[in-house]
Amino acid sequence: MTTTTIGIDIGSGAVKTVLFRQDGDRTEWLAKRVERIRQREPMALARASYDEILAEAKLTPGDIDYTATTGEGENVKFATGHFYSMTTHARGAIYLRPDAKAVVDVGALNGRAIYIDERGKVLASKMTSQCASGSGQFLENIARYLGVAIEEIGPLSKTSKAPEKSSSICAVLAETDVINMVSRGIATQDILKGIHLSMAGRLAKLLKVTGITKGTVLLTGGLALDAGLLAALQEELVNEKITGIEAVSHPDSIYAGAIGAALWGAFRHNRLRELQERAAA
Repeated sequence: MTTTTIGIDIGSGAVKTVLFRQDGDRTEWLAKRVERIRQREPMALARASYDEILAEAKLTPGDIDYTATTGEGENVKFATGHFYSMTTHARGAIYLRPDAKAVVDVGALNGRAIYIDERGKVLASKMTSQCASGSGQFLENIARYLGVAIEEIGPLSKTSKAPEKSSSICAVLAETDVINMVSRGIATQDILKGIHLSMAGRLAKLLKVTGITKGTVLLTGGLALDAGLLAALQEELVNEKITGIEAVSHPDSIYAGAIGAALWGAFRHNRLRELQERAAA
């Protein structure tokens, strides 16, 4: 039997929406949309994305069996249910990379490491502190100060030959460090690479705490496609002597939470349908 679901992941920086259809063991990804929040109201943006994705697929709300939210989407009024973001990122990671053994989710406000099994079940996890300088918002603030476009951060960082690390774990103090670096004439690419290495060092330590020792680690969240951060994480995993781990990204990594929500929504809908059919038999 066919099940059509929508997953909506409301983060601190963006709203991600996906549309899936399942027919037995066959899963089809029908549509996707990401919208940066900026000054817009997240709940209104979630509604607009929902309407637009339905229009794109030529469907109506009545065609959707389950609308699942995750992240900060508990209060989306038109949703069927809500799932904890750690479980949705884990499930979305397995969809994108079936060989994934862990997830590193780097969002606008924090980063976290999630150790998972082959089904996407969470085995262990660890998150950065709220004030840590290891978030997307922190990196965007630094890029703005340096006059660098977001899409230039990764490529510039990878050209660095003498990275200058920030020692502070506090975002405010780390920004002060960067101002001092600029005043000392440190090159932009070396500042960015140093920031990436500082962020990656914390993420590598989080992974180490979860207990993972080998396998593929998928980056998800808003910074998943930052090539400089990925390269720095690969370096820091070696420095932390976790040499059996390979850190990778995926072109659709930013949708991992929304994907997991849609797939968990389908699972929950089908289980409820089975129970109803048994009760009616």
